[in-house]
Amino acid sequence: MVRGGSILFAIVLAAPSLAVAETISFGDSTALLAKNCGAEIAANCRGVNLDSNRLKECLSRNQDVLTPQCKSSYLSTFDAIQKRIAARVTVANACTREIVKLCGGSTKETSKSVPCLVTAKGVSRNCAQAILDAGYQ
Repeated sequence: MVRGGSILFAIVLAAPSLAVAETISFGDSTALLAKNCGAEIAANCRGVNLDSNRLKECLSRNQDVLTPQCKSSYLSTFDAIQKRIAARVTVANACTREIVKLCGGSTKETSKSVPCLVTAKGVSRNCAQAILDAGYQ
């Protein structure tokens, strides 16, 4: 079980970032997967490159041996991860003006402007919401 938990932690670290109000953090999603599906992952997904897409595919292929608890939670957990990733991509679009004018940055390197965006005054409501949804605050 400990090995499964550490594998899930590695998956989350390798995954790109994202969030929406209905999503959960990467750390929380890893803990949820480890709690609900750790034994199934350890038993059925050995040797699988455990990025989030391949882990989801492995669990889907092995649905017949999943516990009801794992079966009922893993799809929503992966959906939350994908929403968080999408929300982080949205920051570049929602905060274009702020990245350039308030932070002196480039929208091609949004991640470098995130610390500035989080603390900047005069950020638009849409940008502030995108930052919150992406889990930066």
